[in-house]
Amino acid sequence: MNLKYFFNRATVREYSDREISENTLTQMIDAASHAPTTGGMQLYSVVVTRDNVMKNKLAPCHFGQPMVTNAPIVLTFCADFNRFEAWCKASCAQAGFNNLQSLMSAILDVTIFAQQFNTIAETNGMGCCYLGTTTYNAQEIAEALSLPKRVVPIVTLTVGYPKHEEQILTDRLPVEGIIHHEHYHELTKSEVKQLYAAKEALDVNKAFVRENDKVTLAQVFTDVRYPQESNELFSKKFINFLKEQRYI
Repeated sequence: MNLKYFFNRATVREYSDREISENTLTQMIDAASHAPTTGGMQLYSVVVTRDNVMKNKLAPCHFGQPMVTNAPIVLTFCADFNRFEAWCKASCAQAGFNNLQSLMSAILDVTIFAQQFNTIAETNGMGCCYLGTTTYNAQEIAEALSLPKRVVPIVTLTVGYPKHEEQILTDRLPVEGIIHHEHYHELTKSEVKQLYAAKEALDVNKAFVRENDKVTLAQVFTDVRYPQESNELFSKKFINFLKEQRYI
């Protein structure tokens, strides 16, 4: 069993000037489309952004993260019932996918598709960065990319050849805290503290605590990175967008 790639993969945020050809990109997307999909429906599309003007339009939607403008390619992976429903209409079939369950099917499809592409790119010498900001400003991204009704941006990946050979590996929780045998095991307070002890002890995470004038690493996440007020604001924005897209 060869797991070396998976244990050593890392997010790449800085890219070289080396271009990715259209043929190479198309082949990778084609290969990624063979990922598992709900009922074989392939409820996804991907918008390829190479143009610098378009990257500058997308950048504010991702809170100015430099990867958007520095990467040679930005890929916006979308949950897409537009195409499938058009086929249903053209084939005298009555579509009934304007609901949350259908949206979840499309979200699963597009997420698996995006991760398959990510793995293909990395195993072919490229690097990717997931932008966790796509659903925060889905409406603005949809407007920038001219997405029609029933198409919702879910995942954004920047992709290119790494600028640096060595990448910094991100810490992960011990696998014992992830696996549950036969039933879910609710962790005790001491078990939780032990599980996160190594993460809290890392110098980089200690620096985050100091820089943000907090007492614990958890407070950096709850008070600075993902405060409740922001979570609620962007939740409302996304829900309103999904209503406009006739999913809920």
